[in-house]
Amino acid sequence: MLSQSHFLSLNPSFLPLSSSKPSLSLLYHRFPTLPFPPSTLTLHISHPTKSSPTMISNSNLSNQSETVNLGIEHSELDRFAGLGNEIADAAGEVIRKYFRKSFDILDKEDFSPVTIADQLAEEAMVSIIQANFPSHAIFGEEKGWRCKEKIAEYVWVLDPIDGTKSFITGKPLFGTLIALLHRGKPIFGIIDQPVLRERWIGINGRKTMLNGQEISTRSCAKLSQAYLYTTSPHLFNGDAEVAFARVRDKVKVPLYGCDCYAYALLASGFVDLVIESGLKPYDFLSLIPVIEGAGGVITDWKGHQLHWEASSDSLPTSFNVLAAGDKQLHQQALDSLQWQ
Repeated sequence: MLSQSHFLSLNPSFLPLSSSKPSLSLLYHRFPTLPFPPSTLTLHISHPTKSSPTMISNSNLSNQSETVNLGIEHSELDRFAGLGNEIADAAGEVIRKYFRKSFDILDKEDFSPVTIADQLAEEAMVSIIQANFPSHAIFGEEKGWRCKEKIAEYVWVLDPIDGTKSFITGKPLFGTLIALLHRGKPIFGIIDQPVLRERWIGINGRKTMLNGQEISTRSCAKLSQAYLYTTSPHLFNGDAEVAFARVRDKVKVPLYGCDCYAYALLASGFVDLVIESGLKPYDFLSLIPVIEGAGGVITDWKGHQLHWEASSDSLPTSFNVLAAGDKQLHQQALDSLQWQ
């Protein structure tokens, strides 16, 4: 069976990477009976947007070859996305080997858990990035900054298992998060659930895709009709706990759990709000292209754009994050948070 990444549309055509990079020509090396070498592969995929009759699509982006004002060619974006799919595949292979198996659980300095699956999955991703884009920097949750230089034009931000507590308790609602920053801006993001084999791909200026299908957030203009997710009510402290409660008490249904998977559900139009406190950059940077490409909004609690300058001196500071599928709902949530 072909790996998952070879069936994921990279909007709307997949442009292969140079066959001079061996680890990126896996399609032909793994499946030599295919009637074409990787250098001649161009896969054109066109999928109609599907929406529920009770759901109004919020995304008005196009996956046609429009100019993205990033100073980056479309073919280059596709090359980065191709690598993103490959490293997600590599991480997934590691993670599935350990899911619902016995292994040691260690506590980091902040008392959050870490496992051998976290560590090996990050190393698998790092090795592929370094082999193919040695000038790119990497910032991983487990090992931090990896680059000879103090700053870099391109920085990959990796969270091998976002939701380690879900992972160690056998709940398949964690995810691998992959972001690529260009001069500090997230231009590409992946939310990958390796057990369920679901992959959300966001590329700046294009529609978000889930396993090759365009997706969209849904319209919900009233807090009283909103379904709200947060990972745990116990993760809010002090003023943040009070602010969250002001929104929670106004929504239709507050729900708990899911970690990054809640944001994926929001992008797919099943959830209306996600509110969290204390997220690190590797927890949210990959979410930005995914949610915005689906028509949603993601900011801090003051409505400001989420931004983090990655460098050798950067510390992964904490952020309060608000994501909404509907712009009107986002503003109502901001008004209720009253965050100063």
